[in-house]
Formats: sequence, C-alpha cells, structure tokens
Amino acid sequence: MKPNYDIAVIGAGPAGMAAAATAAGQGATVLLIDEQDTPGGQIYRSLSRQNLKDKAILGPEYYAGHKLIAELETSRVEYCPGTTVWQVSEEREIGISGNGAARLLTADQIIIATGAQERPFPVLGWTLPGVMGAGAAQVLLKTGGVTLPDAVFVGTGPLLYLVAHQYLRAGIPIKAILDTTPQGNTFRALAHLPKALADLPSLIKGRRWISQLRASGIAFIKHVGDVRCVGEDTVEAIEYWQSGQWNRIETQAVFLHQGVVPNVNLAMAAGCEHIWNNAQLCWHAKTDKWSQSSIPGISVTGDGAGINGAKSAEISGRIAALGALHRCDLIDTAARDRLAAPARRALAREVRIRPFLDALFRPSQNFRVPANDQTIVCRCEEVTAGAIREAVDLGCMGPNQLKSFTRCGMGPCQGRMCSLTATEIIAQSRNETVANIGAMRLRPPVKPLLLGELADLAIPPDEPNPKVG
Repeated sequence: MKPNYDIAVIGAGPAGMAAAATAAGQGATVLLIDEQDTPGGQIYRSLSRQNLKDKAILGPEYYAGHKLIAELETSRVEYCPGTTVWQVSEEREIGISGNGAARLLTADQIIIATGAQERPFPVLGWTLPGVMGAGAAQVLLKTGGVTLPDAVFVGTGPLLYLVAHQYLRAGIPIKAILDTTPQGNTFRALAHLPKALADLPSLIKGRRWISQLRASGIAFIKHVGDVRCVGEDTVEAIEYWQSGQWNRIETQAVFLHQGVVPNVNLAMAAGCEHIWNNAQLCWHAKTDKWSQSSIPGISVTGDGAGINGAKSAEISGRIAALGALHRCDLIDTAARDRLAAPARRALAREVRIRPFLDALFRPSQNFRVPANDQTIVCRCEEVTAGAIREAVDLGCMGPNQLKSFTRCGMGPCQGRMCSLTATEIIAQSRNETVANIGAMRLRPPVKPLLLGELADLAIPPDEPNPKVG
C-alpha cells in the first residue's frame, strides 16, 4: 500500500466498484477500501463465493453483480478488503485499520461510497435476541445459507417483500407477514405513477412477489397500526394492533424493516454538508452533478447520496469517478462530458421509479417516532424515548445537546442506529421540522479503534518517528 493515490474509493458495493474500475481504466492509481472480505457491498454480498445450489432463491438481480465484480478484478485497482476506515479529513487524509494495525494515507481525490443501511424500527422489544432487520436476515442467507424458519416479517418496503420471497423460493416456512404500509400511501403514490410506468418490469416484479407470497398460504396481514415484540431472554411472540384490537403470534424470530437510508456517518464525520430529504425522510450529502461534496476533493456517491437502488448506484459511481479524474487532470473537460453522457441518460431512466416507491412505502410516523416512552431508541446506551422527551422538557434543543443530557448517540455505533429516531423525537416534541433541528454531529473515529492501534499508528517513511526509546 502506497502513502498516496490519485483516487481512493471507500466501499466496494455497486457504486464503489464501478467508481474504482472506471478511474483505473483511465490510468489513475486507485485504492479501493472495504470492510467486507469480498467485493459486492450489501446487494452483492458474498457473491464471489456464493454456493447456494438453487440460483433462483436469490434471483437474477443478485447474480447480475458478477459482471461488475469481474470488471473490478480485471482492473488495476488496488483492492484492500477487511479494512475499516475510521477517519476521512478535509485534507483528504484517510485513517484505516486492518489486521490489527492502523495507518494513515492520502489521496488527491476521495470517493465515499458507503451505501445504505436499514432505517431504525424502534418498537417495544426490538432489542430482544431473535429480532433483527430483514436485511440482516438476508445477509445470513447470502453468506452462509442460514435461515430462521417460522419467522414473522414486519414492516414495509421492497426489501421486506424481496427477502420474504427469497425465503419462499428456498422453501423456508414463514409464520406471517405483518404489513405496516399506511393506507393513505397508495393514493399519494398515484401522482408519481405515470413516470414510474417507464420502469414497468420493476413494478410487475414487485407485484408478483406479493401475489406469490399471498397465494402460498402465508398469513399476509395488512393495515397493521402498531407492533411490540414480547419475551424475557429472547423473543417469544409478536403482538400487533389491527382493526381496533391487539393480536398475538407466537414466534422465535422477527424480521423488521421499514426501508433503507443513506449510511452517512463517515461523510458527516468528514465535515461534508448534509441536507434533509423529506421525501425519503433521511439525511444525505449535498453534492454537485459530479458527486463532489461541499469539501473539495471529497465525493459522495451511490445510495450514500440518496436512495436510488443498485443500478443507479453503479451508474452514479462511474459519474463520480469521471468527475474525480477531471479534477486530477487525468482527463480533460471534453472527455469527461463525453464519457458521462450515456451514464447520465441511463441514470435518468433508473431514477424515474423512485418518487413512486418513496411515496408508496413511506413509513408511518408512529413507527419512526415511538409513542411509548419505554421504547429503547439508543441501543448502545439504552436510552429510551421517554428519556429523550424528558431531556427536551429540561431544555435540550437538538441531537448534539442530547449527548450531554443522555449519552444518546455516544456508543460504539456512533448514532447509526438512533440518530434519525432521536432527531425526529426532538422535532416532534419541539414542534419543529427535522431540517431545523439539525443532524447529530459526528467526529472521528467513526468506527471503534483499539488504543494499541492508535499508539502504534503507522507513520509514513518520510516523516520522523516521534516515539522515544
């Protein structure tokens, strides 16, 4: 590994792989850093070593990632798997940790492609063993073929139905699907349907998943207004509110999901400006048409700059790479624009369905902002919704002050699982918009770093070693 690269890409999902391969194809020295052991990100996780015999289980969209991985593997990209990025500075210095050692390196241009994460789904009992995100259940399926039979799927959004459909194709019994999609969403989504019809195959595919799930005999319960996971040492049942009464389903596995949001921790800690997207109910980096953030030389691309799906992320990654190549003076303006033109046309086609999906699967406020004060919001520090409301009553003005009042957001995940919920609770309590309340401020290290690694931080060879003795 060199001390400096033309372009460093962080994250080896669709956007990161495409950005790295595109940049290397134009002669740049490129480093691709990723936490996983194999490329693919969440969408193509473990694809290069997938051994499920029945490819129909995960579907053709998953195996389509082979082409992108092959492009990466045949490029001149220096790929660094199993490595954590714990810092990106405004001076484009990158702190990494791997194999028990930390070091610093620099790049003329940095492309952050950290992708998406599941939106927090804070309900009573969501911290019990046996309760996990639908995305986490899919990770188990992709990485080791591990499944949990007789699970109850709860929530809304394409990924929920996709994972349930994958379970169905694998022959894994499902106890029930509790659909929390608000009834009014369909009407609001109709305004966006004409543009979405341009991607009719995706709409048909989604309807087919739901139709096949319902036809299989799985209990498909719609218009669920509230849920709570019940158990002592592990989840034993899920209770749900529908048609004016509570109902109960015995189960040892619950998969929660209500959409995905950008994984913003690294970009926020780097100081990149973020804006509130009310359509997607999340923060995302503010970027220009070439994905460059508010900090010169640092770009944010893919789902980290707004949720648009795997294909859009790949295209966006290529556009970000062309912008970075131009800023490195490795291609001129004419070449940049010429190479980007077909990508921009493809991206425009891909994103047409997104406003429809955002409106149709917009999670209801009561599942984003728990009404029950006993609901845990910050899993790391065990801060409840009631504790946050009490802090607001005592004068807490925003999520950054909340850290001092409650330690919410100060655990190992650095607010990844609680900051959205905490901010929305504060906004609701103060009768303000989330945009006015502001985001939780993050600082490096954004991932846990051993003190021993920090003490032995590798120093570039041209710098004097300050250690004495």
